[in-house]
Order: sequence, then C-alpha cells, then structure tokens
Amino acid sequence: MTATLPAMVFAGLAVLTAAFQTALAAGAPYGRWTLGGMYPGRLPAPQRAGAAVQSPLYLAMALVMAGHGGLVDWVPPGWAVWSALAITLLAAVGAVFTPSPRERRLWAPVLVAMLVAGGAVALL
Repeated sequence: MTATLPAMVFAGLAVLTAAFQTALAAGAPYGRWTLGGMYPGRLPAPQRAGAAVQSPLYLAMALVMAGHGGLVDWVPPGWAVWSALAITLLAAVGAVFTPSPRERRLWAPVLVAMLVAGGAVALL
C-alpha cells in the first residue's frame, strides 16, 4: 500500500477545514460550529484573527502530507509530517471533547479521519 490515498484524504479534508477557517475569519456566522459554540454568530475580532492564522496552517499541513504522499513534486522534512500529525491530534482531541454537540458532530469525524489518514501517510 502506498501513502497516496491517505495523503489525498488528509489534504482534501485539510483544505475544507482551511476554507471553513477562512469563512470564520471573514466574519461568517458559524460560531456555533467552533470554539465550543461559545459565540453563536460571528466570532469576535480576536477569534477571527485566530481563524485567519489557522487557515494557512491547515493549507501548509495539506501540502506537507501531499508532498510526503507523493501527490506533489516536493518532499517535506520528516519533522514536518510529524508536526502536522501532532497538530491534527490536538485538534481532534479538542473536537471530540468539545461541549458543543454541533461542533463535535461536524469536526470530530473530520479531524479523526485526518488523524488516521495522516498517521497512514507518516508510517507508509
């Protein structure tokens, strides 16, 4: 088995997650789906700034896994793959244990799938 399919899964889900973070940063009223549902509408400016940082982070993680999985003509250093996996683990734990049922229903499956796919990419 090669790491191509898991890299595609990770990268695709990471791009979708980055798009969501970009929407939050732009002021979309999706606060119920993030940060434990603390902000039911548009996020306050500091939280929107955080989303603006997370969006390129998820895109970078997608590129790292795509490179390691052979989807792009670039091979990232090994530490980058494990760093992306560690960040995904932290995000997945947060999504699984969030007090917001909406956030948990949406993001726990996405982030756990990314974690499994990223683990496969890292180990293959």
